[in-house]
Amino acid sequence: MGVVLSNDAKPGTYLELDNNLFVVIEYNHVKPGKGGAFIRLKLRNLRLGTVVDRTVNSGEKMTSPEVEEKKMQFLYKQGDEYVFMDQDTYEQIHLTRASLGDKINWLKEEMIVDMLMHQGESLDLQLPFKVELKVTHTEPSVRGNTVTNVTKEAVVETGAKIQVPMFVNEGDMVRIDTRTGEYLERV
Repeated sequence: MGVVLSNDAKPGTYLELDNNLFVVIEYNHVKPGKGGAFIRLKLRNLRLGTVVDRTVNSGEKMTSPEVEEKKMQFLYKQGDEYVFMDQDTYEQIHLTRASLGDKINWLKEEMIVDMLMHQGESLDLQLPFKVELKVTHTEPSVRGNTVTNVTKEAVVETGAKIQVPMFVNEGDMVRIDTRTGEYLERV
């Protein structure tokens, strides 16, 4: 167990509160006209997938769980569960859709990810910052609209919907930023 000051609880920080494990999604430092500064945190429960708001005093000590990273390979989706395999022991871990959140939009079979573990329990996974996915559906571009920054909706092979430039067509491979879900470039 480690200690983190509330001022350092930036997005992506893991916290243990009330015997539950959380990851910080949003951090907002507030300095009112009267009184001391405080921190508003939006936290996602790593076991349940629920999101809660928490307000703490600036400089307050918080518990940070010890986490280790393991290289895991995403094998397949089975119903509402996603199956991962440890690259060293070949042990399989099943995670629910709720616990993964928006990350399911960028998970591709055979993708290697970093699984964060705490006392043998899988907490969260970190995707590569960029993934390459195939566009499975998009409207054809209209002649004349390809010069401006006009975008259109496209569906990629994982089922996620993204905004792409007009020149992207079905069957194209596109690079996407997994942190924001934004189109980066055509591959």
